Amino acid sequence: MELEHSDSIQNQNTTNLMNYVFQSFTVVIDKGVAFVTFDYGETNILDITSVTELDKLAKMLEVDESIKVIVFQSANPDYFLSHADFKLLQNFRDQGVYDSDEMPLYSGLLEKFRIMPKATIAKIQGRARGGGAEFIMAMDMSFGAMNSALLSQMEIIIGILPGGGAAQYLARKVGRSRAMEICLGGGDFDALEAEKYGYINRAIPDDEIDSFVEDLAYRIATYPAKAIAYNKATVNLFEKDREQEFIISNQWFAELVKTTEFDDRVDKFFSQGGQTRKGELSNWKEWARKLK
Repeated sequence: MELEHSDSIQNQNTTNLMNYVFQSFTVVIDKGVAFVTFDYGETNILDITSVTELDKLAKMLEVDESIKVIVFQSANPDYFLSHADFKLLQNFRDQGVYDSDEMPLYSGLLEKFRIMPKATIAKIQGRARGGGAEFIMAMDMSFGAMNSALLSQMEIIIGILPGGGAAQYLARKVGRSRAMEICLGGGDFDALEAEKYGYINRAIPDDEIDSFVEDLAYRIATYPAKAIAYNKATVNLFEKDREQEFIISNQWFAELVKTTEFDDRVDKFFSQGGQTRKGELSNWKEWARKLK
């Protein structure tokens, strides 16, 4: 399939995407780069609206061949992208959504970005937790602001496991023992720690991260679309298919969300300010003593 279209088709595709109104983020396209800015409530929560919109965005980006690079960022200085809405997890459980042998919904969404023939970049300012940190790991590159970026897989504290594939991503990115520390510890990692572990590409001073990411994105966007796609596909050859891993992980996730321990922890979480900006500004490991 040809990866380059005429200018008229490029302009039409770009206009369609820019004119589409999303509730959880905005999209600005400039010189072949799509800047996607999360701006959704107090914490950029992953709920049915934001996940559905991200899936819609992925489908639109994939067919828009005028776009070569996608940068994800946040308008909220404290939150890049938060964890899943725990009430949504309970609703999905009660509806039998997790009782499936097919690719899980969120894992499938992340895989669309991982294998998409575009360069994807996460510019992390603020917290990225649970599904938000999993989203970052599906990107081709991720850069964290030294004084504000925090990442964590905090699911174990609420009594479950990462449902979007974090364990599989982490084992490949940081190695088995460090993946265990991240998944079993549940606490936040700042940008310098995350860089040291290989959780992200680099930790960058807060006043330099915007210019660094923009320079990189615009530079990549000057390259031929097919060259970008094939370079990405070549790197991905060593880990081409993860579907069976995600299906097995989802089966274990389904068991955990059905336990009384999960519901008890969710109740305590909400009663103490969970899923509010103020309630989640501290290190997520602090919830371990509150929810036991």
